[in-house]
Amino acid sequence: MASTETKREPRGGSVLDRINPVALAVVGSGCTSATGVFVKLSGANTGTAAFLRCALALFLLVPMAAAELRRIGPRARRLLGLDAAAGLLLGVDYVFWAASIQHVGAGMATVLLNIQVVVFPLLAWVFLGDRAPLRFLLAVPVMLAGIALTAGVFNPAGSTGAVPDGDPWLGLAYGCTAGITYAGYLFLSRLAGGQGHTVTPVCVSTAAAALAAGVLGALWSGIELASLDARAWMWLALLALTGQVLTWLMIGSALPRLSASTGAAILVLPPVLAVAMGAVFLGERVTAVQLAGCVLVVLAIWLSQRRSPRSGQST
Repeated sequence: MASTETKREPRGGSVLDRINPVALAVVGSGCTSATGVFVKLSGANTGTAAFLRCALALFLLVPMAAAELRRIGPRARRLLGLDAAAGLLLGVDYVFWAASIQHVGAGMATVLLNIQVVVFPLLAWVFLGDRAPLRFLLAVPVMLAGIALTAGVFNPAGSTGAVPDGDPWLGLAYGCTAGITYAGYLFLSRLAGGQGHTVTPVCVSTAAAALAAGVLGALWSGIELASLDARAWMWLALLALTGQVLTWLMIGSALPRLSASTGAAILVLPPVLAVAMGAVFLGERVTAVQLAGCVLVVLAIWLSQRRSPRSGQST
């Protein structure tokens, strides 16, 4: 998720905008953290999980977006184009992220995804001229070291992580690719902005993500719908509801209304909660080296998003 730079008053007309933003952000982070667990419990392959996460969400998002457009009015074509481009990157992210789960586990895959905390500011620096603060530059090597340790590529001989038969190097590659494309999604979404619309950008991005995930997923592992049983459909429906609908609507409404320090603190929650959920619900066990990597990732997130207590600006 992207950090917020300013604190703004809530927009009128949305139920979510009248709910406490801290509560929304915390619940949204919990939804994000649970997505890896739902993917694993569904038993669906990489392409199927990524595609259905978006496709099923559209059953809720399309009528909600239609109601919003009737109430607010149309969204500018340029912004719709940015929403769609962002969604294409999001679909690629979902495929690679689902693939990384098969090699490093649900909890660790979510931690790896947080490389976006490094990539997102770099994109803003390169394309928008927003210079990265010194605190961010100091956090980058900490984040990269933590990500490598988290993937398990430096586990001691004879030790195993959450997926004993997984390939940590592939998990690292897939997870980092997912984080990079996720950062691209966040960057384009930031360029588009809400502009008064809350649901419509999420709906357009989700439709584009379904297209990208469907094409890439079909080439990667195939889209296997016939083989899914009722239990698998239940977990995938929960994945779509929590990871695609609730997460983006709640966090999208909350972050613009939070101070930078509060938003930064909440950014630490998803990787921590994901590891905890993986251990509790999937029995995933990680090595001491991987736990050390998680600590470094959380520390890097905190360092990169913290602001100067004097000026309220990044240092």
